[in-house]
Amino acid sequence: MAPLGNLVRLLPLHINELPAHPALESLVIPHSEHTRSAESSPSQAGKVDSSERPNLISFMEEVLDQATIFVDDTLPATFKEGNLKKSAPATAKVRLLSRNISEAEIQAIPWINSSIPRNWSNGRKPAEAWFARRSRHANHSDEGTADLDEFDFGLRHDHSKHEQEYTPDVFDSYKVLDWDLSMSIHEMCHELPAMLSNRVFPVLVVTAKRGKHSFVVVQIPVDISGLTVAMYSNGRNLRKGDSAVKRKKPVLGVYTSIERCQMLPDQNVEWVMATASDAKGWLPMWAQKMGVPSAVVKDVGLFIGWVKTRRPLFRKDPPFIVRREDGTSTGVNGD
Repeated sequence: MAPLGNLVRLLPLHINELPAHPALESLVIPHSEHTRSAESSPSQAGKVDSSERPNLISFMEEVLDQATIFVDDTLPATFKEGNLKKSAPATAKVRLLSRNISEAEIQAIPWINSSIPRNWSNGRKPAEAWFARRSRHANHSDEGTADLDEFDFGLRHDHSKHEQEYTPDVFDSYKVLDWDLSMSIHEMCHELPAMLSNRVFPVLVVTAKRGKHSFVVVQIPVDISGLTVAMYSNGRNLRKGDSAVKRKKPVLGVYTSIERCQMLPDQNVEWVMATASDAKGWLPMWAQKMGVPSAVVKDVGLFIGWVKTRRPLFRKDPPFIVRREDGTSTGVNGD
């Protein structure tokens, strides 16, 4: 079995471990109102020259390779299978899986001696509690299911924006920056019940087609508390938020996930998702772990329900079709 990778982890990426981008050169010293202090934020450490940063294409390829290996190798070989669950209005049943990756296993990962070294990720590397699900859907644009094009549009294209649309408690998916490819940083903002602070999860999002009938979406936590262009991670939302909920002081959590959709030999669509998270704050991990499985299952129904509401628009003007000047059309990737 392939070893665990060093990129798709719960330990946030340091901004010096990201490919070059103009915004990464604009660090700011946090104000006292910010959610973290300069002393506690690793993103305040010295900047590196652009030439010292990883190559963009190499970085993206390594993220996608590690994610694919995790889904294809690590998950089926080491995760414990749970029961099948319903997630209305989806007709497909959802298989739950789980695995705890110990702190010793995390420490043993070749953090520095890897294709993309993580030289700035110092300190304790905590254990990770992973939950996963697998569902297989009829490849039809019909009630209770979705075809591969609809999965592709909803999950790979504008992933964070669409996640906000179909997830009731997500009130913002603030785009911090992008690399003009299928990689961007977003702050995913979740409204929690009364007495609990809202949570913001800053994530690097990497998406790609992996063959004609498969795609992958990866989210990795990233510390952007020192970036002027961030909104919530540096406390700018307290002054610039355009609504009451957006002006609340949040707790910064960490979240990583891998989603892979592919066409199976029987022409059904398989959707696999694996995630690990820590909402931080005063919520103990044992309490967090109790709520994750039901949320993971619920997301399937939320997405299928969202597709149903968007389907009339899909059929009127398919968003995954690109119109050429000569009147012909092609898929978004030229397929």
